[in-house]
Amino acid sequence: MRIATWNVNSITARLPRLLAWLESSGTDVLCLQEAKTTAEGFPAEQLRELGYECAVHATGRWNGVAVISRVGIEDVVRGLPGDPGYDGAEEPRAISATCGPARVWSVYVPNGREVEHSHYAYKLEWIEALKAAVAGDAAGSRPFAVLGDYNIAPTDDDVWDPAFFEGSTHVTPAERAALASLREAGLSDVVPRPLKYEQPFTYWDYRQLCFPKNRGMRIDLVYGNEAFAKAVSDAYVDREERKGKGASDHAPVVVDLEI
Repeated sequence: MRIATWNVNSITARLPRLLAWLESSGTDVLCLQEAKTTAEGFPAEQLRELGYECAVHATGRWNGVAVISRVGIEDVVRGLPGDPGYDGAEEPRAISATCGPARVWSVYVPNGREVEHSHYAYKLEWIEALKAAVAGDAAGSRPFAVLGDYNIAPTDDDVWDPAFFEGSTHVTPAERAALASLREAGLSDVVPRPLKYEQPFTYWDYRQLCFPKNRGMRIDLVYGNEAFAKAVSDAYVDREERKGKGASDHAPVVVDLEI
């Protein structure tokens, strides 16, 4: 079984590449972030023609998550129970579903913007709510994972230059501690070092030739429970999908499971 996560940075802009990638990659389940569309505008029919069902949580031009599966979708939960919300509103940042033998969450963790910004505090609160929401599934015997754009680089080795990011979000001790606390819920990073690349970055800014210069970050992560981690047979970042015209600024992260 092949499961992947990909921040597509607008499914409308990326649809031809997404459809082609699904056909060529052999992916069974895709957790998608930053759909940047409404649920009604999501291209469910085009995906259905390829044999995929969709569960979508999206409300407009920002955020938006989905689970796309060709092995079935059941028990869909839209939104994060206990979501702290931002500016009085809950944002479409989490969706979960059971797909064949595994249960997955697709999450788009808040960016945080700046350390002194209220969005940073919201980010930390949101991760705490996520930890509480997934604890039950994480402790179970069924393969379970939370996949997505976490907007946190776990260690200094996960950014191209730690000094460049000093004082900014994505690398602060508080964010990294919040991410590490998911281990208390029974989850661990199952893709610590993908085999295909020495520096397994997943995101490169569009500006300043960051991708050609490999000035990236590893912020798209797969956190699985023990049953999920034990089933992993291979994992990699599909760096090729970041190349060329019309690419997202994120690359897909792919995990193969023997289940």
